[in-house]
Amino acid sequence: MSSQKPEIAIVGAGMGGLTAAATLLRRGFKVQVYEQAERFLRIGAGIQMAANPMKVLRALGLEDRLRQTAFQHRARLHRDYDTGRINSEFDMYSVEQKYGAPHLMMHRGDLHAALLSLLPPDIVHLNKKMKGFTQDADGVTLNFVDGTQARADALVGADGVHSIVRSQLFGNESPNYTGRLAYRATFPAHLLKGVDIGDVATKWWGPDRHIVIYYITAKKDEVYFTTSIPAEKPDLESWSLKGDLGELRAAFKDFHPDVRAVLDACPDTHKWPIYDREPQTSWGRGRVYLLGDACHPMTPYMAQGAASAIEDAAVLARCFEGVDKAGINGAFRQYEATRLPRASKIQSLSHLNKREWMRVDAAAPEAATKEKADPGWVYGYDAWTAPLAKPEMAV
Repeated sequence: MSSQKPEIAIVGAGMGGLTAAATLLRRGFKVQVYEQAERFLRIGAGIQMAANPMKVLRALGLEDRLRQTAFQHRARLHRDYDTGRINSEFDMYSVEQKYGAPHLMMHRGDLHAALLSLLPPDIVHLNKKMKGFTQDADGVTLNFVDGTQARADALVGADGVHSIVRSQLFGNESPNYTGRLAYRATFPAHLLKGVDIGDVATKWWGPDRHIVIYYITAKKDEVYFTTSIPAEKPDLESWSLKGDLGELRAAFKDFHPDVRAVLDACPDTHKWPIYDREPQTSWGRGRVYLLGDACHPMTPYMAQGAASAIEDAAVLARCFEGVDKAGINGAFRQYEATRLPRASKIQSLSHLNKREWMRVDAAAPEAATKEKADPGWVYGYDAWTAPLAKPEMAV
């Protein structure tokens, strides 16, 4: 490789991997992305882009596109599962003024397509399942299941909670199955037959389960819900694992009529086992580091999983700014030292699945700290301007 600017391989074309590719390309790096899927599917799942990841997406030129298609909700509500009593309400229209960017609800596939549009098609390689890698003083060799290889100066493992890159770096330790299952679905709003879910995102809290419901399009013509229920670990693991509508409806038979109306209208559903890990003390070695769910997989309860991966990508690009091949490890260590404390904190709080990360609750004094009571520490973060770790910290 003749250029002194590193060529970077990214394994995984999810939100974090695509954002990393886009931010690094804009800084003049050569990037190649390797994805195990044969094609990209628009699986039925919604996603929230809060103010913190929206600042990254804004800098990539995607904000206008997302505003035109996504739903911007008036408020986030927490309601009792049976009576419907509102326990807390957070004004979402004030988010942009407070934190510098909107909070948008959208289809995961729409966000993925927007990020993919930023990349030249010839740098994204599908059907490339990672087998392993070797690294030496000059670079990293990637080995794929199909028998092919690729060579790069650095490798970013953005290959999700079951990361092959992570397993080779730190051992083949399975992620923690939380004992909970998420049923998820998107479907046309006209199937609700007049039931109005409102211009809000509502989390209905039951004794041992919950469901979150909201629109995911600006026209309010598509509805999304996701649940968390106690369940045995499924035999199969897949983003597209089919769920049983009868089992889903039975799991929420005691919930408010508005919830049951949404589930009765749902024509199809997928289920997803919820995994996480304990926060790690290191995200990589040498020329190989992790990003997103590969290093900090988290439960979805704070809606910050993809957001944290997107933040990772922006900080990674900043740390690589002006770096030549000799500076790869130092850039990676600065990225790790900058991002690990914040991502680990969000990871740990999300695991609790409590409302107290954003407000003080007298019934939960262990969570009632000033820091957790103010959501500004989450939403106010700007990955483009947040202080980078000092060089002496990146060791």
